[in-house]
Amino acid sequence: MNTVTLNRNCDFKRLYYKGKSYTNPALVIYLRRNGAGICRIGITVSKKIGSAVERNRCKRIIRAAYRNVSPCISGNWDIILVARNKTKYLKSTEIQTILTELLQKAGAVK
Repeated sequence: MNTVTLNRNCDFKRLYYKGKSYTNPALVIYLRRNGAGICRIGITVSKKIGSAVERNRCKRIIRAAYRNVSPCISGNWDIILVARNKTKYLKSTEIQTILTELLQKAGAVK
């Protein structure tokens, strides 16, 4: 499935206010259907998480987890993945199971 990166502030704001959110101690997802014909993803990590090294590691493991889950996603979605404090202590396989559970709750997985 094709995936495009969300990088415009207005896209993030739209999802935060109009999207549905699902939470876990390690990850929060905001998602909403789109009419673009593709999945679009954005990853955010707050400075509260730690130094730049820790924030980049969080982004990397979330990206790796999403890469493994993305073939299972059905439909066209805008998704924002927000790292939490617990994220930096987990591996990508653990994030992958959490992400799958959250997407199943949302009804975005086949």
